[in-house]
Amino acid sequence: MDQEKRKYAFSRDMLGGDYTLARPHLGPNTKVDVYRLFQFTLRDVLEQDYGTEKTDDLFRRAGTMAGQAFFEEYCKEATDLNSLVKIIQNKFKELGIGIFKVESLGENGKLFTLTVAEDLDCSGLPDVAEEICVYDEGFIKGILESFSGANFTVREIDCWCTGSRICRFKAVAEQ
Repeated sequence: MDQEKRKYAFSRDMLGGDYTLARPHLGPNTKVDVYRLFQFTLRDVLEQDYGTEKTDDLFRRAGTMAGQAFFEEYCKEATDLNSLVKIIQNKFKELGIGIFKVESLGENGKLFTLTVAEDLDCSGLPDVAEEICVYDEGFIKGILESFSGANFTVREIDCWCTGSRICRFKAVAEQ
């Protein structure tokens, strides 16, 4: 679909604005419950209409777009992988997304194992025996691809909802 004809085409202008004017009493913050209310009701409706696999794909794509916007907004000054990780750690914590760490780094930055503790999407939810953070997969993918220029596949391998109590992701650069 043509970008100009779309009613809700995303732009970075949608991220902020002057909250002192727009929300003088409430400011830019809200509760995790409200975020999850939006995320999981939207996910439920999409899954009813399109099935689980397509919904996961849509959430990954949206996460990738959000990760790219996050990189543009917060990470563009990163000059190397260490500075990128430091920025992500600080911003994730500051913004309440989670506590980000790199567990392991493979050869030439092409393989990562990353963790997010206290993850915004799932920490505190009941065990469902499945990883559920597909939006986060896309979000991490968007950041890594924006920084490196390489294509990445990111998959969650441990999740709060599988009893792990931490979200762990494997990111692999495609050849």
